[in-house]
Amino acid sequence: MKIKGWRKIMIHVVLLIGIVFTVLPFLWMILTSLKTLSESMQIPPKIFPSSPQISNFSESLSKLNFPVLFKNTVLYAVITTIGQVTMCTMAGYAFARIDFPFKNAIFILIMSILMVPSQIFLVPQFQIMNKLRLLNTITALVLPSMFSAFGTFLMRQFFSQIPKELEEAARIDGSGQFKIFKDICLPIVKPGIVTLIITCLLFTWNNLMWPLIVNTLPEKQTLSVGLANLASTGQYAVNYPVYMASALISIWPMILLFAIFQKQFIESLATSGMKG
Repeated sequence: MKIKGWRKIMIHVVLLIGIVFTVLPFLWMILTSLKTLSESMQIPPKIFPSSPQISNFSESLSKLNFPVLFKNTVLYAVITTIGQVTMCTMAGYAFARIDFPFKNAIFILIMSILMVPSQIFLVPQFQIMNKLRLLNTITALVLPSMFSAFGTFLMRQFFSQIPKELEEAARIDGSGQFKIFKDICLPIVKPGIVTLIITCLLFTWNNLMWPLIVNTLPEKQTLSVGLANLASTGQYAVNYPVYMASALISIWPMILLFAIFQKQFIESLATSGMKG
C-alpha cells in the first residue's frame, strides 16, 4: 500500500509540473497584454503590471483590422471543416466497411501522404490556384484543405469498431448502404467526428503558411497572418503588450470551442486506437 501511495503522489507531482509548464506561457501572455511597453521589456522581467493597460486591446483591434480578419478566418475554418468532415467520414466509412478493388493499396497510398512534409505541396498547390485564377480568394484557402489523410485514418478507426451485426440487421430490415451509413454508423462515431471537427478547426484557425502565400491582399488575409504582420510593424522593437493582446483576442474562439467539447474530445482520444 505504501508503494502504491508513493506512486500516486509521484504521478500527481509529475502532472502538476506538466500543468505549470503548460499554463505558465498562457498566464505570461495575459500579464504581458496588460503591461506598458517599457514594463514588458524590463530586465529582470516584471511579473505583474503596475497599472493594467486595457487600452492595449483597443489598440490591437484597430491595428489588426479585426472584423475583416476575423470574418475571413471564420469562413476559412468553417468551410474547410465542413468539407473535410464530409470527405473524411465518407472515405473512412468506405475503407472500414466496404470491400472494393485495391482498397488496402489505396489506403496505404493515402497514409503515405503523412510521411511527406506538408511544405512540399505548397508550390504545386500555389501553381494550381494561380492557373485557376483563385489567388486572394476564400476558395484558394479552402480547396487544398478539403481532404485530410489523418482525418480519413481517424474515421476509419472509429468505423472499424462498429459490430458487423448492426449492418447485417439493418440490411435484413431493407436498409441500403447510405441509410446504414447515415442512420446507424454516423451516430455511433460521433466522438470521432467531434475530434475531427476540433482538430480541423484548430489547424485552420492557426494555419499561417498557406494563407500567407496564397492571399496577399490585406482584406483577404486571416488572423494568423495579421498577427505575423503585426509583429513586424515595429520600427525598432515589437510592441509586445499590443501583440499579446491581439493574440488573446484571436485565440478565445478556440478556447471556448474546446471548453464546450472537451468531454467528447478526450473520450475519442481514449477510444480511437482500440481496434485497427
